[in-house]
Amino acid sequence: MLYLLLTSHYFLYALDDMDALNLALFELLNASPEAPSWLIMLAHACASDIILAIPALLVVGWLRGDARVKQPLLEAFIATLAALTVSWAIGTLWPTPRPFMVPIGEHLQAHAPTPAFPSNHLTIMLTMAFSLTLHDATRRIGHVLLLLALPVAWGRIFLGVHFPQDMIGALLLAPVIAALTGLSRAWWVTPFYDRVAYRWYARLFAPLIVRGWVKP
Repeated sequence: MLYLLLTSHYFLYALDDMDALNLALFELLNASPEAPSWLIMLAHACASDIILAIPALLVVGWLRGDARVKQPLLEAFIATLAALTVSWAIGTLWPTPRPFMVPIGEHLQAHAPTPAFPSNHLTIMLTMAFSLTLHDATRRIGHVLLLLALPVAWGRIFLGVHFPQDMIGALLLAPVIAALTGLSRAWWVTPFYDRVAYRWYARLFAPLIVRGWVKP
């Protein structure tokens, strides 16, 4: 009994320390009232526009890439859907507020008061990135996405729609889901690619494939 009391006591202290660190990092990264307009515009671009690289990558990769690119992109997409499902479950079971819901700091971007932990934007970027690094043909693309995830995280904290802990949550979730999806690749990702995804792609884009406008 004494052991349980001591353990819970130290656990509560650890939580307090984590909250203090989270708030300290937020104050450091969040916009100041005197933030220049150019920096705010840059933060908006980082927070909302960089992620558009993901659908562009999926479309261009499937239309112009060969099987060495198509299958990793499909695997990364599946992993991302799984990560977002887990993120939704976490947000439902353990809803955490966004900074403007507390309220604290500067809030410079409109956002619905949805659960903040973990960040869905960063979950998408990082899950795609980590999954793509598991394949030789897409490893460089994965590394680029990892770099692009940094300004995304900064922008969303700067604008006051996320705490740093939300980014850490995404950083912990993404590689786990990417790795689990990679480990199960032979069981269902590869069969799904061969029997469903690629077959439908070949049928739908057959006229363009014949003309050489997209790759088989």
